[in-house]
Amino acid sequence: MKVNDVTSYETDGRVAIITVDSPPVNALSSAVRQGVAQALDSALADEAIGAVVLICAGRTFFAGADISEFGKPPVEPSLRDLLKTIEDASKPVIAAIHGTALGGGLETALCAHYRIAVPSAKCGLPEVKLGLLAGAGGTQRLPRVVGIAKALEMVTGGDPISARAAYDMGLLDELAGESSLRADAIAFAGRVLAENRPLVKVRDKTDKLDEARGKPEIFEQFRAANAKRFKGFLAPEYSIRCVEATLSDRSFDEALAYERSLFEELMADSQSAAQRHVFFAERQAAKVDGLPADTPIIPIRTVAVIGAGTMGGGIAMNFANVGIPVTLVENNAAALDRGLGVIRRNYETTASKGKISADDVEKRMGLIRGTLDIADIGDCDLVIEAIFEQMDIKQEMFARIDAVAKPGAILASNTSYLDLDQIAAATSRPDHVIGLHFFSPANVMRLLEIVRGSATAPTVIATAMKLAKTINKVGVLVGNCFGFVGNRILAARAAQADALLLKGASPSQVDQVMTDFGFAMGNYQMRDLAGNDVGWNREKSSSSTVREILNEMGRHGQKSGGGYYDYDEKRNRTPSPVALQVIEDFAAKQGIVRQPVDEQEIHDRLLFAMVNEGAKILDEGIASRASDVDIIWVTGYGWPRYSGGPMFWADLQGLPAVLAKLKALEAAHGPAFTPSPLIERLAAEGKGFKDI
Repeated sequence: MKVNDVTSYETDGRVAIITVDSPPVNALSSAVRQGVAQALDSALADEAIGAVVLICAGRTFFAGADISEFGKPPVEPSLRDLLKTIEDASKPVIAAIHGTALGGGLETALCAHYRIAVPSAKCGLPEVKLGLLAGAGGTQRLPRVVGIAKALEMVTGGDPISARAAYDMGLLDELAGESSLRADAIAFAGRVLAENRPLVKVRDKTDKLDEARGKPEIFEQFRAANAKRFKGFLAPEYSIRCVEATLSDRSFDEALAYERSLFEELMADSQSAAQRHVFFAERQAAKVDGLPADTPIIPIRTVAVIGAGTMGGGIAMNFANVGIPVTLVENNAAALDRGLGVIRRNYETTASKGKISADDVEKRMGLIRGTLDIADIGDCDLVIEAIFEQMDIKQEMFARIDAVAKPGAILASNTSYLDLDQIAAATSRPDHVIGLHFFSPANVMRLLEIVRGSATAPTVIATAMKLAKTINKVGVLVGNCFGFVGNRILAARAAQADALLLKGASPSQVDQVMTDFGFAMGNYQMRDLAGNDVGWNREKSSSSTVREILNEMGRHGQKSGGGYYDYDEKRNRTPSPVALQVIEDFAAKQGIVRQPVDEQEIHDRLLFAMVNEGAKILDEGIASRASDVDIIWVTGYGWPRYSGGPMFWADLQGLPAVLAKLKALEAAHGPAFTPSPLIERLAAEGKGFKDI
């Protein structure tokens, strides 16, 4: 029978079955909680019922709390109240898991007396990825079944584990057949009754805790081992503290209260708001305004990549990884062999870490066919150009591609700065030309900027957005301009960084401010890593910038042993007296007397330049949403997730404060900081970027 719109109740002999069907992921919404509580009351009141199976319809067990309810007035029963009702039930409750039991879903299962799952299921506590912790008892119950060490990994990493691993460590009591969960769960409940098994409460288990008592070094060693990964984030540290509480003198209920207090502190902090913003921004980016849901998709069964260098090889790997055959084109055998060799080494390195098998290496390599003949791309559905970043070279290549590619094939450029419309003009099919800007290393970085040209057809756009998901990328549609979104903002930041060097800052000082803010690396560390010669043309170089001079000296970055920094044979970085001398000499030629620069000026000039450029991009319609700008910078450029991206960060400051800061910077440093009209308008209206 139906209990409410999302919950049903039925019986099978002495077993009651409570089924939740709340698409798409059976989130623990108020309706779900109310339905389960009401059904459980019915089961407990019925003397004919001896045990209860809690199961979900659809594709998954409870995949977590309903995030859309965060920040809204609470609706009874709360998740914690429901879990207490399950745990204190006078009859055994069996959680039957398929799909994923995540966050509140796993916390619900941990309050059941027994747990059974299909082998394909996964279990985890991913709250840390939203800047939170498992605040409904997860940090207290999980260590009691998997032990302190594994619990620390799970609550601070947030990644799910397989059902087999969960069973092996005692988190699950039994594995069901892949297609017989309901029947197996009912049979398991019958055995629990027949054998008169006890009501096992996880909260009362202590054996796994006892193994770690008197060993406080476990926690400090874990903190030290993960210091780099946790830097700047509050939630991992708070999660560790909660696990520590399981070994303290607190009672279980006192530890739950402590967990709840830390949860509420995180919920109120901007870090969680930022990470929840990123969570939703990533999903919103997949939606293209004005593109009908029924827009035809071009099947992409085969792909060609032109250029077997670092980018081309990495791009090819993305398709081989998901089983799509790739034709990799080079203009000479040595370059092709080198590119294929790098791909193989990348795969073998991944296999050595246990992430793929040796068979996977051969299978993926078998999907990548190298050729020196561009005519071999003739049957490919998608052709991606990944060659030198120079307009005349790209136009020449696109004319060649156009001549041999089949009708209907999509022609894509991996350009990171150049005008896509000029590239498309070299073809007879500008409507089938699009930008697919991968980020280096292309086989690792999640961001894919999808650049719409003025003539790009809707079906090509829809296909590119779908393709991004297929190859496990975060696809973000952007308009066509110099640098698009990510690199245009990067150029604005780089211009201020270079100006700060001439004024008196050192590369390491500029970079330190950025890493203190939360970036993994600063402006000059990133340049040296990517190669200072990317986009540099020796024939046109005229010593007009510090970067040009360094390149002319052969200081191309890490790969040459020197750039803005010096590097040893292991690529360890140290400040470079040579680069500093180049900076000082160049400043002197410009008539600049260098002087000390404080960190606050560096911070403000770099960050507010980025915000201002992002606002201009939004005003021009190059990006559709402020959240798209944020997701590009978080996933592609290392903006710290805990501050949400440049536009979210600006909203945290308040746009009136941002406007005042820009006007002060404009007065001190010139028109580069002239406020965007969009910031002027939003500040006057009392709005933020989130409101557009």
